[in-house]
Amino acid sequence: MNTTVSESQLPSGRRPSVVWAVIVTSLAGFMAMLDNLVVITALPSISEELGGDLQELEWTVNAYTLTFSVLLLLGAAAGDRFGRRRMFIAGLALFTLASAAAAVAPGIDTLIAARAVQGVGAAVVMPLTLTLLTAAVPAKHRGLALGAWGAVNGLAVASGPLIGGAIVEHLSWQWIFWLNLPIGLLLVPLAHWKLTESRGPNSRLDVVGTVLISLGLFGVVYGIVQGNADGWASAPILTALIGGGAMSVAFVLWELRAREPMLPMRMFRNRSFTGVNIASLLMALGMFGAIFLLTQFFQNIQGFSALQAGVRMLPWTGMPILVAPIAGILSDRIGGRPIVIVGLFLQALGLGWFAWVTDVGVSYSSQVPALILGGVGMAMFYAPIANVLMSSVSTEEQGIASGANNALRELGGALGVAVLSAVFTAQGSLATAQSFADGLAPALWVGSAAVALGGVAMFFVKGGRPVPPAAPRPAAERPVPVAESVAPGRVVTAGAAVDAD
Repeated sequence: MNTTVSESQLPSGRRPSVVWAVIVTSLAGFMAMLDNLVVITALPSISEELGGDLQELEWTVNAYTLTFSVLLLLGAAAGDRFGRRRMFIAGLALFTLASAAAAVAPGIDTLIAARAVQGVGAAVVMPLTLTLLTAAVPAKHRGLALGAWGAVNGLAVASGPLIGGAIVEHLSWQWIFWLNLPIGLLLVPLAHWKLTESRGPNSRLDVVGTVLISLGLFGVVYGIVQGNADGWASAPILTALIGGGAMSVAFVLWELRAREPMLPMRMFRNRSFTGVNIASLLMALGMFGAIFLLTQFFQNIQGFSALQAGVRMLPWTGMPILVAPIAGILSDRIGGRPIVIVGLFLQALGLGWFAWVTDVGVSYSSQVPALILGGVGMAMFYAPIANVLMSSVSTEEQGIASGANNALRELGGALGVAVLSAVFTAQGSLATAQSFADGLAPALWVGSAAVALGGVAMFFVKGGRPVPPAAPRPAAERPVPVAESVAPGRVVTAGAAVDAD
């Protein structure tokens, strides 16, 4: 017999532990986000051992970014269709196996292929971390839990150069990938034991929509990544950008008429959902591009090793540890919107400060305030933004919302590296220290402006205070579902089907 029950009515042994849910999803997100930038500091060592020209080395970074960003929506949709915990575990296993393949790669082509498969695994894992965590945490504590998740993800992005530098200097570049193995092997059984299975509302995959958006994002991201190397007016780049744009438009048109769309266009009528996604894209544009260039500035201009450069970025990378928990708690009390707005403008101020003081002989003490402002701002963004996003959509659409937000953020990261590098190339070069500084300053000003525009977008987000959980309805008033709507042996909780076994 089928019954409708709330999560609190499940046997205590079947209720997911909040602490374990935070640990499992945060560590999984940390691995996925860390591999965005951790390999950058290892490129010289990889080149020395495996060979490859500059373009091939760039693809050890770009292959991951491309598959990650292109397949995020598919990862979220697959979780809704086949089971979020099941697909989360499958993504973790694939990511872990691909990490081992990257560590033992005998040549640069094999490494690039392994990095692409890593991105596929990350694209499945990343959007499901949010939906699994949101389902496991009571509404009154959700801001703190999502704040911890966001802080760990922000720390992964910012600490990539430090962790990569330390591993390369004291071990070898292969250990960048080997270190994923024990984490992955630990998380797979923990996810099975500690997370509860759930599904989204759609009963089938939107195959046409999946193909269109995958080809569209691939074309756009490929064009952005390769634009500087191949020339923005070259035939391959124009074909990729125009073709990707056309596929993206076709995706929107298809989703408007699809019976079960993977990304319902009506969600963008919600100005909160739209504002959060615009802010996420612009924040990633400014931050990823800035980290990419600043890491090179510390090493190529100021003469520090990879590890020394990472240590000097600690005022930025270490701030999330101190600030994010506070931001998460405040988001439960006053809402995440004002915290995110302040965080974005602080980050924009930090990048602007860095651009203002940039010079060949600039002292480190002059850079510290800019690094602190950037770190505090990043922590105040990553900690509450997930809560703001999840509060802007219904429970049934949280998986879709998470996939869309992560896809746009990854797209923003690729765009940031390409745009800020293009500004750098137009105003400076790698030839001399002075020419590097001449290109870095305007590039950082562009990054600062992008993040500030993200702060402006957040003003269009409605409300800002957390929505209190609804009071439980009397048993007599609870709806009884149609028997055929839920498979035997399953229950429904928080708008999602849950396995009872």
